[in-house]
Amino acid sequence: MTLSPDELARYARHVILPEIGGLGQLRLRRAQVTVIGAGGIGSPALQYLAGAGFGRIVVVDDDRIDTSNLHRQTLFSGDERGEAKAERAVAAITRINPHVEARAAVERIDAGNALRLLDGADVVIDGSDNFATRLAVADAALALRIPLVSSAVSRFEGQVAVFRGWERDKPCYRCFVGDDPAREGLTCAEEGVLGPVTGVLGSMAALEAIRAVAPFGEDSAGTLLLVDLLALRFRTLRLPKDPGCLACGTGRQ
Repeated sequence: MTLSPDELARYARHVILPEIGGLGQLRLRRAQVTVIGAGGIGSPALQYLAGAGFGRIVVVDDDRIDTSNLHRQTLFSGDERGEAKAERAVAAITRINPHVEARAAVERIDAGNALRLLDGADVVIDGSDNFATRLAVADAALALRIPLVSSAVSRFEGQVAVFRGWERDKPCYRCFVGDDPAREGLTCAEEGVLGPVTGVLGSMAALEAIRAVAPFGEDSAGTLLLVDLLALRFRTLRLPKDPGCLACGTGRQ
């Protein structure tokens, strides 16, 4: 596989980066990223993933565009209200970059279909808004040994982390959150969220997906970035692997 003249011009600012270069751009061209949720996090992430030149992008979302989405979900416009987010996201990706093969999966991901929906991905971004979905995605990514970029936002805060729990010294998502499937947090509809906060965290998720495919800088797996944009403060925490984790540790079945 080689890059066409248009692709070389399009990605020129990547290619001249020593940390990416032509080889890194070819890795992106060959790779598939699957994004769970085309909402507040997924919407900005998808724009940068398309711009970065991932060869294949799969968008998984069963939701439809609502007026309340428009202040932060920048892929969509008001005249698309009521349409499937995944399908409109694919249309937007094609407009951004015709070299990307994009596919929509208009279905809700759960423990029963997660392995199928994630199959073939080189990296997964999870921007879903409920804990049960996050566990299903995390378990499937771990089983398939696909790097998981997990991001979440609320009000003026957000977080992003990368999980590769099959590795001896790296935690999985369950090492971080535990195993309680009934655990729930408040949604953006209940707590609110400032639009640009989702832009920051969605962009960070896209950056980590790029890093997972075309490695640059320090390995971020096993760290948690906490973002407080009310105070304009960023903190990075080290996440330990749980030796007794039921998913990736000695406690697994």
